Amino acid sequence: MKGLFNRVKRRSGATFSPTRPNRDARRGEVPAQAKAKAKARTGVRPKQDRGVTQRITAYLRQHLQVALASLGQLSRSPLATLMTASVIAIALALPAGLYVVLKNAQQLAAGWDGGAQISLFLSPEFTDGQALQLAAQVRALPGVESVQVITRAQALREFRQLSGFGAALDGLDENPLPALLVVRPALGQAPAEGSGGLTADLLARLKPLPGVQLAQVDMEWLARLAALLAVLQRGLLILAALLVLAALLIVGNTIRLAIQGRRDEIEIIKLIGATDNFIQRPFLYNGLWYGLFGGIIAWGLVSLSLGLLQGPVQQLALLYHSNFALGGLDGLSSLLLVSAGFMLGLGGSALAVKRHLAAIEPV
Repeated sequence: MKGLFNRVKRRSGATFSPTRPNRDARRGEVPAQAKAKAKARTGVRPKQDRGVTQRITAYLRQHLQVALASLGQLSRSPLATLMTASVIAIALALPAGLYVVLKNAQQLAAGWDGGAQISLFLSPEFTDGQALQLAAQVRALPGVESVQVITRAQALREFRQLSGFGAALDGLDENPLPALLVVRPALGQAPAEGSGGLTADLLARLKPLPGVQLAQVDMEWLARLAALLAVLQRGLLILAALLVLAALLIVGNTIRLAIQGRRDEIEIIKLIGATDNFIQRPFLYNGLWYGLFGGIIAWGLVSLSLGLLQGPVQQLALLYHSNFALGGLDGLSSLLLVSAGFMLGLGGSALAVKRHLAAIEPV
């Protein structure tokens, strides 16, 4: 009887004895609950949690194996892989390079705008003292960095030196040139772009001042340059969309050819019960690798092109007495470029795989 009792106790996992009351029963717990609490205290996870972890680990291991196998397959045909990745790289490098050029042009235009000047031509009857008083009034206005006063005598002297008509000017009875105020807007003022520009607002406040006969912005062409840059930016977006579409079609066609080349193998795998998700993984990783390599090559092409242009641009800037330096791709732009290639390859392969795998069914 005692041996039978011990076997029943071992099978049930009970902790009671015929002579001692069960402590778990006194606490109102069944043996299963007490066992679960004991495992929780000792750090032992339930079998269900261990099963989920094992399934996740196996899933990740399987994807890693497929990714490495796909990379090995592409490495066996390096020329074809390089050609496909280069097409993606060119499709990415063209808009990326134009974006960098456009960004540098915008920065250069902003630097030129910092040197924009507003010329206030005063009435001929204005004396030098009145011009100085008006300059102090203009200097107190918001958005004004500095004001330079050019008196009538200074204006005549500069005109005599620059024009080459000194002899003709000597024959004049009086100085025909008016005094001039050169107003430099504060840094960060936008170019004159109609009523919305800050420089245009400052110009509108200067025109009604007493004694101002004519007020004009010396660099109004910056407004036209800003409009041209806006047109180029819109054209860049259109070009990028067309090139991305072309790259998607090329990646999709490459994956389609790979699927057709392995059609018999796919039919056999489907006959033994493989799902479409299992079959499409190698092709998806093929597109992923194509896009990743294409993004890296595109980054190298853009960086190389900018490096080749750096020297001539600096020489041109020195001729204009400027310290402008051609900017390149920063860390975020580089990451976005490589990520764009990654997503482009993956998206093109996904579109091709979904369409062409569904059309293959075992006979």
